Amino acid sequence: WETSSPRILCLLPLALPMGCFTDTAKKNFGGGNTAWEEKTLSKYESSEIRLVEIIENLCDSSNFECNNMVEEHEERIEKWWFKLKKKYPDLFKWFCIETIEVCCPDGTYGPDCLACRGGSERPCHGNGHCDGDGTRGGDGSCSCNKEYTGDFCLDCSNGYFSTLRNETHSVCTACHTACKTCTGSSNKDCQDCKEGWIKNEESACVGEYMNSYCKTCASGYMKEDEKCTDIDECNLPEKVCMKENQDCVNTSGSYKCVCSEGFEEKDGTCVQTVKTACLGFLCCVPMFPPPPLDCFFILY
Repeated sequence: WETSSPRILCLLPLALPMGCFTDTAKKNFGGGNTAWEEKTLSKYESSEIRLVEIIENLCDSSNFECNNMVEEHEERIEKWWFKLKKKYPDLFKWFCIETIEVCCPDGTYGPDCLACRGGSERPCHGNGHCDGDGTRGGDGSCSCNKEYTGDFCLDCSNGYFSTLRNETHSVCTACHTACKTCTGSSNKDCQDCKEGWIKNEESACVGEYMNSYCKTCASGYMKEDEKCTDIDECNLPEKVCMKENQDCVNTSGSYKCVCSEGFEEKDGTCVQTVKTACLGFLCCVPMFPPPPLDCFFILY
């Protein structure tokens, strides 16, 4: 995205308050009698003084676009602070999506915030990027990761084959190095051979100028009938993916462990997928404790 796009400009002043709210959360009016100050001047956490401190630190002094946007909408921010924050605690949703209408919820796009292809919860089925995701622009089409193709990023690109496929998930794994297209992980599963490889009498792609018999096999392969074939680690007696809620996916010469359907990886473990209120660069909006919320930035 361009740094001057409406979504970025909207998120800049909303991302920085996370630090500002934290920095000012434990402060007071600066006098010696906090109890008297709060009784007389109202609580600091909801005071105009705190709002002014936050607004003054929203943008870097050199960021003209951010400062200009804050100045343009300062009255709206003040209105939310004093009158609307209890009714609309989600500042991003109220300000960026519903009030100035420059953003959409994650997983949606365009003037009417329509769901991206594949659905708003997992745009492009998690295998690509939705054009206009979270903005009022774009057409919702998918730009697939290299392994995937198709309108919904569920099909496998040339050089990859499907190891898992259902209505909502697709996992594509690289073909054997000899294959241009394939149906499995070994050189016997090639539909077409790459340049420099030819099919032998067993319909396996082998090096055009190489001896078809192997003396030693590379790691992840075993000698079988004087030839090297892929070891399917997922079907070995001893389980290779040891963590809870993991599935094993065999690959050419190796394997990988992926989280089972309905689970996602977090800090090295597979946890049940829970829909979070992610707001572009922000997940959750921890405006006014209690209760405290764990919040973090997402970098694209």
